[in-house]
Amino acid sequence: MNQFDVASLSDLGAEQQRAALAYVTEAFAEAILAGIESDSFAHAALSAALRELVATYGEEAIAAFAETLPARLRRGEFTTGLRH
Repeated sequence: MNQFDVASLSDLGAEQQRAALAYVTEAFAEAILAGIESDSFAHAALSAALRELVATYGEEAIAAFAETLPARLRRGEFTTGLRH
């Protein structure tokens, strides 16, 4: 099984990350147009992403990764604009 760490995310390369994000953003927009609420789609996308990561790296590695999320969220790493 592959080893997972947060740094490995940047190893994918900026171009591949941009392309992947474009696909996810497009799927998100299509779901909204189909009448799916944004929070429902976001939960489903997060679940699918975690399942894929667990299948690739295992539960312990992804649990350790998930433990880094609160600090990253509080730093605004995932904030794109004011939503409240």
